[in-house]
Amino acid sequence: MKRREFLKAAGVGVAASAAVAAPAVAQTMPEIKWRLVASWPKSLDTLYGGCEFFCQRIAELTDNKFQIQPFAAGELVGGLQVLDAVQAGNVEMGNTALYYYWGKNAAFTFGTSLPFGLNTRQHISWLRFGGGTELLNDLLKEYNCHGIPTGSTGAQMGGWFRNEIKSSADFKGLKFRVGGFAGTIVQRVGGVPQQIAAGDIYPALEKGTIDAAEWVGPYDDEKLGFQKVAKYYYYPGWWEGTGQGHNVINMAKWNELPKHYQAAVTAASHDAFTWVTGKYDYVNPPALKRLVANGALLRPFPQEVLEACYKAANDIYAEHAKTNKHFEKMHTSLTSYRSDSLAWNQVAELSFDSFMMRMRTRT
Repeated sequence: MKRREFLKAAGVGVAASAAVAAPAVAQTMPEIKWRLVASWPKSLDTLYGGCEFFCQRIAELTDNKFQIQPFAAGELVGGLQVLDAVQAGNVEMGNTALYYYWGKNAAFTFGTSLPFGLNTRQHISWLRFGGGTELLNDLLKEYNCHGIPTGSTGAQMGGWFRNEIKSSADFKGLKFRVGGFAGTIVQRVGGVPQQIAAGDIYPALEKGTIDAAEWVGPYDDEKLGFQKVAKYYYYPGWWEGTGQGHNVINMAKWNELPKHYQAAVTAASHDAFTWVTGKYDYVNPPALKRLVANGALLRPFPQEVLEACYKAANDIYAEHAKTNKHFEKMHTSLTSYRSDSLAWNQVAELSFDSFMMRMRTRT
């Protein structure tokens, strides 16, 4: 073949290859637009900010081909209707605390925090390596959803009370805004639990519709203004040794995603965990100082109150485990891991933290 003819033929071959390859590449990076509804108002710039961060990461990981637009609580659906909206396919995904839906199944509480359960590090370890996520997704598939853990608040505060709590008797008749499954324990010790979305807590506390309210911790509580209407600030939030959030995704939409987009959603969710949890750990200490300086009265729950609630919690767990297969499986898995983890943490984390706390005022 003559040189000119060879080059001409080669050029046609290259052009043909490019024509075949270009559509294949385009097919692997389709343009997709989703909506994410959150349980959080925009004023909570760590929880809702974590949703914005997640959506930004998805765009970065897919060269802007996969766009997810976040919507705050109330913009498309109410803060406590996120799971329902995703399950129905009205939106593709949401970011929420699964324990909001304990009324559908009490086992949802394991997704966010089991009262007297695990701390933040223990919980994410159980979810990712102890089978917790698989157990939760076995439950979520009954609601046409797939779940991936995202940011955690860390251990939470016990909330704001109009009056001092001196014994468990002070819980009798107490109208207490408390998230998720913990309300059943509050009720068992005589309280009247109220589940109210973040944006509605302040007016309820201000008007006296409720006597006490918990939310997350100093940074968010300061933003919501609770210190203006209740002065006693209790700790610890025994119902939330962690406050684990989840991305919940409509199952059909999840299955339609290309595998590498599914991987991007998983990776961005894990990135959001670091972002949210790291930010809370950084902003809560100065916020607590400001609250105390402005008149908040910091109080620990009395030991008798903690023990009464602990006993009530374990009685309730035993009751649910008898009739709820999801609850029984998750409870068995979590408590088995917790026992070994606490023993290890007593040797390592607790001894180190205790020493550093004692030395804090000496340096």
